[in-house]
Amino acid sequence: MSTGATRAVRLTRWGGPPILTETARPVPRGEEVLIEVEAAGLCRSDLHVIDAGPGALPYRLPFTLGHEVAGRVAQRGPSAVGPAVGERVVVHGPWGCGSCARCGTGAENYCDRRTALDADRVGTGAGLGRDGGMADAMLVPSGRVLVPVGDLAAEQAAPLSDAGLTAYHSVAMIRPALGEDEGVVVIGVGGLGHLAVQILRATTSARVLAVDVREEALALADACGAHFGTLLRPDTAAALRSRTGGAGAVAVLDFVGSRSSLELAVDVLRPGGELVVVGSGGGELTVRKPGALPPGTRISLPFWGTRPELEAVVSLARDGVLTVGVEPFGLSQATEAVARLREGRVRGRAVLTPD
Repeated sequence: MSTGATRAVRLTRWGGPPILTETARPVPRGEEVLIEVEAAGLCRSDLHVIDAGPGALPYRLPFTLGHEVAGRVAQRGPSAVGPAVGERVVVHGPWGCGSCARCGTGAENYCDRRTALDADRVGTGAGLGRDGGMADAMLVPSGRVLVPVGDLAAEQAAPLSDAGLTAYHSVAMIRPALGEDEGVVVIGVGGLGHLAVQILRATTSARVLAVDVREEALALADACGAHFGTLLRPDTAAALRSRTGGAGAVAVLDFVGSRSSLELAVDVLRPGGELVVVGSGGGELTVRKPGALPPGTRISLPFWGTRPELEAVVSLARDGVLTVGVEPFGLSQATEAVARLREGRVRGRAVLTPD
């Protein structure tokens, strides 16, 4: 690698593949902060970005992938705020305008100017139109998007910024509805789902029922504390209903979002229940009255989570009640990691580390 350069996994054309290349090492200006990357997670959202056709996303090429990032503060711009040089941090990946009311509370995932930023093709955040963390170094717009992690291992910290945060935010949406022993169904026990099971067990007294198409995913759900697990079969809805006394689940967290997963969610949800669609598997719901949805259904479409919620997730992990199942890869193995994820052969979360 040449002097002043850094390695980065960059998307240079829509449809991919991403390539490992050299780029100029960023220099922070103003409020910007430079992070020496220690770990970067890889998830299905990255596949959606890589596979997108021209014009499908409001991003300009090229850019570095990686929206789950942990590292150490290496350099700060002259007006930077937040963590000091040398401090270990995780990056809150959704970057908003930084000045609207929602950004002011740390809810940059729901920035009031998101539509305008997309129209200007600024990018949604780290690794999503703006350079992310699948690199040796990464520039963030401000110290406001950094959350200290102390001595938490980088491979554990990085996935918390999306997999952990999105799972936590999704659970927070339904937590008021979850009384003691109420049934909640988690569909898809992958990178996010296995963390949702742990978060439900740690922060609620609900009965957690897990569904997946893979035996190994159900074993992971069991290890994470699920009360019951089942493969997706023709009788799965009946089996889940029997576990809720016949009434159905008070809430369903769908981390798949496919046609079959949404059909199952509708079949097992009780009237007045909560449906949280997290996955982007291409399924669709028809909303009409009367219709297939149980009366009183509330539907949520969570996007990431807030910075205060990320702080809560980090706290859970540091307390030892939240553990990410990780499959490590070197940065130079990014192509292999993408292929394994695409084939469904990653257990838990794929994480890239400098090699």
